[in-house]
Amino acid sequence: MAAFLYRVGRLAFRRRWYVALVWAAVLAAVGLGALKAPGAADEGFSMPGIESQKAFDLMEQRFPGATADGATARVVFVAPNGEKVTAAGHRKAVEDAVADLADGSQVASAVDPFRAKAVSKDGTTAYATVSYKVAANDLTDADRHQLEQAIDEARDSGLTVDAGGSAMADGGGAGGAAEMIGVAIAAVVLLVTFGSLAAAGLPLLTALIGVGVSMASILALSSALGLSTTTGTLAMMLGLAVGIDYALFVVSRYREERAKGRAPQEATSLAVGTAGSAVVFAGLTVVIALAGLSVVGIPMLTKMGLAAAGAVVVAVLVALTLVPAFLGFWPNAVLRRKDRKNGRTGQDAEDNGGTRWARFVLRRPLPVLLLGVVGLGALALPMTGLQLGMPGDEAKPTSTTERRAYDALAEGFGPGFNGPLTVVVDAKGDDDAKGAASAIAKEIGATEGVVSVSPARFNEAGDTAVFSVVPSTAPTDEKTKDLVTTIRGERPGVESGTGATFEVTGTTALNIDISEKVQSALVPYLIVVVGLAIVLLLVVFRSLLVPLKAALGFLLSVLASLGAVVVVFQEGHGASLLGVETTGPIMSLMPIFLVGIVFGLAMDYEVFLVSRMREAYVHGETSHQAVTSGFRHSARVVVAAALIMIAVFAGFIGESDSMIKMIGFGLATAVLLDAFVVRMAIVPAVLALLGDKAWWLPKWLDRALPRVDVEGEALTRAADTPEPAPAGQEAVRV
Repeated sequence: MAAFLYRVGRLAFRRRWYVALVWAAVLAAVGLGALKAPGAADEGFSMPGIESQKAFDLMEQRFPGATADGATARVVFVAPNGEKVTAAGHRKAVEDAVADLADGSQVASAVDPFRAKAVSKDGTTAYATVSYKVAANDLTDADRHQLEQAIDEARDSGLTVDAGGSAMADGGGAGGAAEMIGVAIAAVVLLVTFGSLAAAGLPLLTALIGVGVSMASILALSSALGLSTTTGTLAMMLGLAVGIDYALFVVSRYREERAKGRAPQEATSLAVGTAGSAVVFAGLTVVIALAGLSVVGIPMLTKMGLAAAGAVVVAVLVALTLVPAFLGFWPNAVLRRKDRKNGRTGQDAEDNGGTRWARFVLRRPLPVLLLGVVGLGALALPMTGLQLGMPGDEAKPTSTTERRAYDALAEGFGPGFNGPLTVVVDAKGDDDAKGAASAIAKEIGATEGVVSVSPARFNEAGDTAVFSVVPSTAPTDEKTKDLVTTIRGERPGVESGTGATFEVTGTTALNIDISEKVQSALVPYLIVVVGLAIVLLLVVFRSLLVPLKAALGFLLSVLASLGAVVVVFQEGHGASLLGVETTGPIMSLMPIFLVGIVFGLAMDYEVFLVSRMREAYVHGETSHQAVTSGFRHSARVVVAAALIMIAVFAGFIGESDSMIKMIGFGLATAVLLDAFVVRMAIVPAVLALLGDKAWWLPKWLDRALPRVDVEGEALTRAADTPEPAPAGQEAVRV
């Protein structure tokens, strides 16, 4: 591996113009493809194998043209204090608003609240349901504007009017300011780390090129592969973070080799052969973690994982080819200005912050280990109370119309009104379909926790009925989950008495089913991803205990970060500091996201840090000396890489969307804990306690594993004598 990458780096350095032109051509080609590609259609969210999805599919089959995933808007009208919406003036304003709402070209229906009896018992609140023929992402600007205009005109009459529902979604996601904040902080960290504008700018430039290629490719292929508009969010986030990190490691190793007196071409080749090997294996662990998301069985999550894995592959290719090409263009520019003047880089200093920290841990390995494990364990404790769900409008800021509409409906009609259950009755095998549907509705209506049951609506064939069930509790309440379980538990008795069958669906039931499926998929996902990564690390480090230690350390950091998410977003401690106005269940996909992304990144730091220790150990240093050498060469760069990751992820905490805010906080916290507690403290403490045993590998396993020479032992032997510098490119000697 190291010898092959050495040749790649050498070729990229010597043929730098060709490499740069090839990447420019690739970027131009995919960019043109993205511009010409048709827009991605919104396929909606689906999760095969759960009851809610089966019910949705049955509704689409039996009610053709009704589109179960069509956009909806629920417009809520609240009369001023002491007045009622049924008063003549207010009633006319509501009816006029409904008439305006029905005029949209994509509107299927707009239901008058007075005809539908959608008025609260005290007469202060009413709501109109607007159904659209298309999904939320396919709504035109004209129809969105008409909805907003109708709401504004109704407000002019003195009513308080707000709206919720999928039609109000703006289709936006993480982007813009979040990335700019992360890039700005990354630039500062790189500048402090390298002390050179060119050295700081090169990783940023190459990372942005890589992200540009990845995002343009996703847009170009979105229609052909059925990628949604949200697929690229994760790819952009990870592509930017790992792109900067991978280039950072190669540039750092290049400066180190220049400090040893290597000529620029030789230093570049060695940097790609050694640090590049670590980049390849670190990238592989991230790709494994992301591709493993397909184990969960959610098509959207699978596509997001594969798209992000593609972005990581592009980042690896950029680090192995474009970075050495740029080093060929500016071989001395990445060195500190004072070093270029006096011919020194200072990269080979025997004593720095990394060595001092390593010696501190080596003198006190047991206290450091205990403190790290106990601290992370304490942070992980709240995770035992983790409640999964899919936060809706109730989690949005009170400044949004969706949140105000949610609160108004809860106050006027009860907390369960915002999350009605939809029951689909399949009476195809029953002679009396209406009687069967009536019996099922009566049985469900008598269930404790049910407030009301709507009249059944039949399809044209008369063999399928749909009705709504309003619970007494809020959509995210644990009692609502128990109610869904109870209703489904009554099914065998009801079906035997009527001959018909029914299924429970709706947004609330769908979220409950998703949470249960994700929880059941988490353990298999961990086994697959961690198992494959342990095998990969066995090959890299040729050690049995180091990979196991890496995996256990990751589990500690991810559980601790989940505990921190629970403390803030579920229990509400410090939530106001992050702009979180409402606490509740943690997003169902959060544990999977956290495990998948953080595992890959944690293994990045493990590979970069421990591979330098392995390299020193292979070259004859004692186990303790190898730990110190690894920290001397890698600690500063790993800290910089972690700070960049934290900056990129923390930028998303400023987003208004609570789910993006939660993901940003969870990822930033996980990287902070894994990099600074696990990799920088627990890892050296464990290696100090194990000594030479840390690098033990059974002989039979040693013979069975392929040799990849990630530490570049062959390269180091071959390069003991520095290559003479070409004319005009003097080697920087110490």
